[in-house]
This record gives sequence, C-alpha cells and structure tokens, in this order.
Amino acid sequence: MSENRCTWAGNEEIYIKYHDEEWGVPSHDDRDLFEMIVLESFQAGLSWITILKKRENFRKAFDDFDVEKVAGYDENKVSELLDDSGIIRHKGKISSAINNARVFLEIQKEFGSFDTYIWGFTNGEIIKAEYLTESDLSKTISKDLKKRGMKFVGPTIIYSYLESIGIIDNHQKECFKF
Repeated sequence: MSENRCTWAGNEEIYIKYHDEEWGVPSHDDRDLFEMIVLESFQAGLSWITILKKRENFRKAFDDFDVEKVAGYDENKVSELLDDSGIIRHKGKISSAINNARVFLEIQKEFGSFDTYIWGFTNGEIIKAEYLTESDLSKTISKDLKKRGMKFVGPTIIYSYLESIGIIDNHQKECFKF
C-alpha cells in the first residue's frame, strides 16, 4: 500500500523514512535537539537530502552529537573536520557548531535542559501550521538564540528546526501524518 505523504518526501527511501519516522515527531531529548540544530545549520544553502545522506558521517565526526565533547573541540579537531569528506566541510559552519554547543550548554544550565527552553516558547504545545519558511515564532526564537550567541540560526533555519523536532506540525492535508 502506498501512503500519501507530504510532496517533499518524494521517492527516495532516506527521505521517506525521515518523513514517516522523524519529521514532525515531538522530540524532548537534548542530544537529539542538539543534533538537529547542528544539522539544520549545516543545511543552510543546501538541500536537506544532502544532509540526510551524510547524517551518519556527521554523527561519527561530531562524536554522536555529544554536546559537551563538541563544545570542547579545539583547532586540531576543526582541522580534522575540515579534512573529513563525509561531512560538509565549511569552516564557518563547523566553527558555529562548536560555538553553538557552548551556548547550548549555557541554555541547559539556565533552564535545566534545552528541551525546557525550546518547548517553553509554545508552553509545550505543538503548533499546527500552514507550510511556510518562517514565522513569528521562528523569528522570536532566532532572535533569542542569536542574542545568546548562536550562529547560523536565522528565522528560516529555526522554522525548519521547529518542524524537524515536532514543535511545528506542517504535514500537508493529503499526508497520512496530517
């Protein structure tokens, strides 16, 4: 049986699996929340399928997105990552992932968890939305994250992030997950 899905899921198995099992599913695990914010920032200017195809390489290169390890990366690790053909080798994005890990830890310290912080913007509620590329919510969160020192977290990236972690549910009406 062929399920109706959001049109963006296409026919590639990796996209279908991501759509069916992960996209829009509420996530409350700080490791997963950190992984997705890093991957979404690396996606800037690229297609999401490019990131999905390199995801396992990213997990290996970034110590399974252990935020404390990433926050401690030094110039030697940056050089190692820049030589890793399995990931996106963009110095600005790599540096921002390390910077953002440090900010992520500060947010955890302040709020007890990143989950408490990010879901606090909607009081734990899932937002049913029309398909957009940014919203007042993503602009507010982007502004707050930037004020805290994060990089590569503009309103469009944050909107996509909120969809990926389930805060915004954007499944199309024809989709079986709607």
